[in-house]
Amino acid sequence: MQPEPVIAVIVDLVDSRALADREAAQHAVEHAFDRTADVRALDPLRATVGDEFQVIYATLPDALVATTAATLALPPTVQIRLGIGRGQVRTIGTGGTGPLQDGPGWWSARDAINETHRREDARTAFLRSWYHDAEDRHGTTERLVNAWFLSRDHVVARLTPRARRIALGLVEGRTQAQIAADEGITPSAVSQSVQKSGVAAVVEGLRVLGDGGR
Repeated sequence: MQPEPVIAVIVDLVDSRALADREAAQHAVEHAFDRTADVRALDPLRATVGDEFQVIYATLPDALVATTAATLALPPTVQIRLGIGRGQVRTIGTGGTGPLQDGPGWWSARDAINETHRREDARTAFLRSWYHDAEDRHGTTERLVNAWFLSRDHVVARLTPRARRIALGLVEGRTQAQIAADEGITPSAVSQSVQKSGVAAVVEGLRVLGDGGR
């Protein structure tokens, strides 16, 4: 019996050589993914080689919520690049940091992060994420998710620290009133920030993809 497709995610630190504290950046990434505990990973985040990490989710909506929340939770000095791939994953052995895995899910994630890097170096320097589906390359879901990534990453790149915290709160399911109390501002100020910053489009797009994604 063939294994069910999963969502494999490769996470890469952006410009790691320029970071003042590489170890602190690694801990920041681990903490950012730890706080997405409401979205359960099939295989939790673990560091692999160099600046990379890997994590596996059961569904695309889970991966989108978790990676969006983790991106928003990072400090301004730390950025991550994401390659997200849907496909089968097989365990082929055991290594020093965990199971050794292979399969179309990881191949698609590798292709996706390479595409993220290529586009980042071209006309879309703000882009940090891309998605490939091993079983439906260039299909409708793949194209919709990547279109949303282009919009999401453009919005996130321009957010102020407060707007990032507000966006993170909404992605995590907190109400605008709860976020306002945390920030020490009025709910009206939160609402204005959500509308003016583009956060509303990011959060609503995430909801739409979650309703119709797989």
